[in-house]
Amino acid sequence: MAVNYDSLMQEEVEKFSNKKKLLLHSCCAPCSSSVISRLKDYFEITLLYYNPNIEPFEEYEKRKKEQIRFLKEFAPEIKISDVDYEHEAFIKVSKGLEHEKEGGARCHKCYYFRLEKTLEMALRNGFDYFGTTLTVSPYKNSEIINEIGLNLEKNYFHNQADKRVLFLVADFKKKDGYKKSIELSKKYNLYRQDYCGCLFGKNN
Repeated sequence: MAVNYDSLMQEEVEKFSNKKKLLLHSCCAPCSSSVISRLKDYFEITLLYYNPNIEPFEEYEKRKKEQIRFLKEFAPEIKISDVDYEHEAFIKVSKGLEHEKEGGARCHKCYYFRLEKTLEMALRNGFDYFGTTLTVSPYKNSEIINEIGLNLEKNYFHNQADKRVLFLVADFKKKDGYKKSIELSKKYNLYRQDYCGCLFGKNN
């Protein structure tokens, strides 16, 4: 029986007596739009733009600028944490998986790579939760993404003496999340790319 991650998330946030600190990984402005809209009443959000998979660099920069513009217009209270591009590290992680189909093993490694960075930064900076906007896409496997996040939470808690940072389970495509992201993209005239990020997936 499939896990309803959307219901699990809603049950979790409704327990809060005050806003929690969330480091939210975002792949782009359109994907972040409906996710932020849904979460901002429950969390003090800092958005992390960490996407070393995106290429060419001009595309990476274009998406980042759109993310910054969207936040300023839609939710200026949300901070954005930018990090180094680190594209070579992504290429190393993808070695041997270049010809995998979109959504396969290469993508799973990419999810892990970006979520691990999000957790590491959340641990260093005192966040209560870490999460990602990736599940808003109908092309992303929410079960795989949530399994990766929960395993990272479990493994880091086991190995670290630091405060535990919880993974925010979610399936943001539920409750018309993807449809709302399209509507918000039109409203704010957001650039919507026609491929996930890496040229491996675009060319396969």
